[in-house]
Amino acid sequence: MITDIIATDLSVVFCGINPGLSTAHHGFHFANSNNRFWKVIYQAGFTRRLLKPEEEQHLLDTRCGITMLVERPTVEATELVRDELREGGAALTAKIEHYQPRALAVLGKQAFSKAFGISKVNWGRQTLKIGDTEVWVLPNPSGLNRATLDELVSAYRELFLSIQTTA
Repeated sequence: MITDIIATDLSVVFCGINPGLSTAHHGFHFANSNNRFWKVIYQAGFTRRLLKPEEEQHLLDTRCGITMLVERPTVEATELVRDELREGGAALTAKIEHYQPRALAVLGKQAFSKAFGISKVNWGRQTLKIGDTEVWVLPNPSGLNRATLDELVSAYRELFLSIQTTA
């Protein structure tokens, strides 16, 4: 079972879509060796060193957290149905209202769109806020995403710099 890495007073909570089968098997977020999450957040400045998935609790030391829209593991996120994503969006909203991090980063445009019922979604900061929490949509770091590592790091770095300037 994959559990949230979350607490109050965080700078950002990263929200994956759902666990892949490898992640579910290992029991840590973004555990698939093809997933670039840990490398991206390190290169973007969120962590001081490259963390391994089994070190995920150390994210709290950097005022970062992780959650997911849907807990059901799948090979690909496209296997999720709209109702699962809508329910996940409602549960995520309640969670963010409770913890109120400075920013929520949903990792994937289509999942965000379905979860929140917003048809036109751009990358980056959204007009939607959850309480005082800014909402961002960033590219999914999955190995299935065609974005290059540099493109991912650039998008995540924009969020990193934003939360540094509002601290």
